[in-house]
Parts: sequence; C-alpha cells; structure tokens
Amino acid sequence: MIEENPAVDDKSGVRDRLDLRSARWRRLRPATGTVEFAFVTDGDTTTYVALRRVCDPEGTVLVFTPSEWDAFLAGARDGEFDLPEAL
Repeated sequence: MIEENPAVDDKSGVRDRLDLRSARWRRLRPATGTVEFAFVTDGDTTTYVALRRVCDPEGTVLVFTPSEWDAFLAGARDGEFDLPEAL
C-alpha cells in the first residue's frame, strides 16, 4: 500500500509577504499559454518566481525560490518533463 503524504505549503510565509497584486504578470510568447509568471522581490532581498493560471488569476499561486527555479529550468532543458515517445 502506498502512503500518501499531505501537501505541505512550505512557501506560505513567503507568499504572504510578496506583493502579488502589483506583480507584472507575463506570458510566454506567443501569448496563448495557460500560465503566467512574475518575478517578485521580497523586500530588497530575494527575487522569487511566481506562477499562476491565466484562467484563475485569483487562485493558487506557486512560488519558487531562485534555486528551485534554476533546477526546474535545467530539468526542462534536459528533457526531464518531455512526454515519453510512443513505442
């Protein structure tokens, strides 16, 4: 039997400090994507990457630290998230 771990929001404290309302939300070009991103600074220190769904701008916002974002981009460049080829 597989145990399920409950979701943990490890960025809740950070998200509460970030000014997401005045963030400059952008889409990748061409602007037909379903996700928007913004770079948001916590005071004068760390710049986080925030992601949200275009169709639900008041919904959940994912927040990534710079190292998490770098790891995600490296994985995308390496094909880690590509769909498997059909057999």
